[in-house]
Amino acid sequence: MNKLAINGGEKAVKNGLVKAWPPVDDVDAKMIMSALKGGDHQYGPNCEALCKELAAWNGNKYAIFTNSGTAALHMGLVACGLSAGDHVLVPAYSWSSSATCILHHNCIPVFVDIDFDTINIDVNKIEAAITPKTKAIIVVHLHGLAVNMDKVCEVAKRHNLAVIEDACQGVGALFHGKKVGLFGDCAAISFSQNKSLCSGEGGMFLTNNEQILKKAQQVWSFGESCTPSQSRDYHAYALGWMYRGSDLVAAFARAQLTKLDWYLETQRTNGRLLYNELKDIDGLILPTEPAGHSHTWYSFVIRLDMNKFKWNGEPERFRDMIIKALQAEGASAHIWQRFILPAMTVFQAKNAYGKGCPWSCPFTEKVTYDPSLFPAALKHQATNINLAFPLRAPNGKEAVMAVAEAYHKVFAQLDTLDADRVLGAVKVN
Repeated sequence: MNKLAINGGEKAVKNGLVKAWPPVDDVDAKMIMSALKGGDHQYGPNCEALCKELAAWNGNKYAIFTNSGTAALHMGLVACGLSAGDHVLVPAYSWSSSATCILHHNCIPVFVDIDFDTINIDVNKIEAAITPKTKAIIVVHLHGLAVNMDKVCEVAKRHNLAVIEDACQGVGALFHGKKVGLFGDCAAISFSQNKSLCSGEGGMFLTNNEQILKKAQQVWSFGESCTPSQSRDYHAYALGWMYRGSDLVAAFARAQLTKLDWYLETQRTNGRLLYNELKDIDGLILPTEPAGHSHTWYSFVIRLDMNKFKWNGEPERFRDMIIKALQAEGASAHIWQRFILPAMTVFQAKNAYGKGCPWSCPFTEKVTYDPSLFPAALKHQATNINLAFPLRAPNGKEAVMAVAEAYHKVFAQLDTLDADRVLGAVKVN
């Protein structure tokens, strides 16, 4: 086997082998140029068309095109009737906006540890986290794997809790053959740069409930009761924001939507191939796909079994050394989230709006954000290695096999790596 690239050898993944995401072709160019030459660059005809097309693709009755997945999450909290001081359950490991969206509505996040195997919220710990102030659950279908929604919905029904699906990374994920976004009261999808359905930025609010739709529309457009495509009286009937997307972005999203089924099938094919190529490397904990779940492989997340390695230091430093060696090989490897959510300053400080708000709200109850209460999330955070783009279209077997070779190469030569030389005092991204 060749010397590691970080030690002066040749890369396993040659420059240019892994193609850029997302693929852009004549379909995208035609739709974007048509929108550009059109007369409505704000909330135009492509926005309305995208809502209908994505709702039909996912199986929802209603959709609202937003400027981000975060906006769609905030809309969901308002539309589900939450108010100041209410508690919302959310996994301890996710993107920050899965929890900061709760603060946007003067509500309080209550964190639930993850299930280490799935990296999703531990559905068996949800009920114990419910407080007298709990009114909703945000379930995050992380990395393209659906949460066990049977268990979530059963607990939610018993305690009269709203269920908001954060499907920003989960578009196309299935649970018992049913797409995410169809289980809860409403759902949020993101179209940002890394997502399986990408338009640079943007998102979608989904629901099958007309009352929830109307409440969400007010938040989305200045508190008005009519959408921009209707006859507006420009009167604010409720507290609202400006969460609309634009016509050019919608045109790009519509073009990409025509290719989404191919994208997802490519990711699934490549994900299965990579799994089979890496399963014999001792010390790797590969991602799981439980029975009844269909993973999209939005991200392929590996964890290190630290009991398999001769390392006495912090697991993060060992993981960071491996990532640097993989990156030198040209392989996709990075840390997706370096902190669990309860450890982030915005939650530790409990002072989002100043003067202790919203935690000082007289309508709430105290919560604690001690990171040690979330051991599975901490273990995951310290040992995860994330890769995504080699699995994305138009990449295929050649790119996947080269990345697999890089992983085999690095783990076969761990004894040649020195953390102090590779890292110094600098953490990797």
